[in-house]
Amino acid sequence: MDLLDRARAVRERAHAPYSNFRVGAALRADDGRVYVGCNVENIAYPEGTCAEAGAIAAMIAGGARRIEEIVVIADSASPVPPCGGCRQKLAEFADPDVPVTLASRDGQTTRTTVADLLPGAFNASHMDGI
Repeated sequence: MDLLDRARAVRERAHAPYSNFRVGAALRADDGRVYVGCNVENIAYPEGTCAEAGAIAAMIAGGARRIEEIVVIADSASPVPPCGGCRQKLAEFADPDVPVTLASRDGQTTRTTVADLLPGAFNASHMDGI
């Protein structure tokens, strides 16, 4: 099963009773394993969890540290980019040239990179000398 199939499958398990906007993410980590996440909403907005954050948390819990590739699929007619917070999370755990595939429920895809999603990302080098 490829990353898109894994993201599509986990999207079906999203907990989105308020927005009905399900999102799934699947990433391949530096250990070669695939980690998945789905959005989990909470009635106390904005306390939910994004799919990308869930996949990253699963990766860290599984012992991996770096993202090699990620696919995100949403209940949308066109591909939807990650929110700002998730863009920063991706930049924390992926090199700038890591491929990001955004997909829609109807099969449209857009390929980009972490750097294109978040140019000028804040990173650890900005804290040098503190």
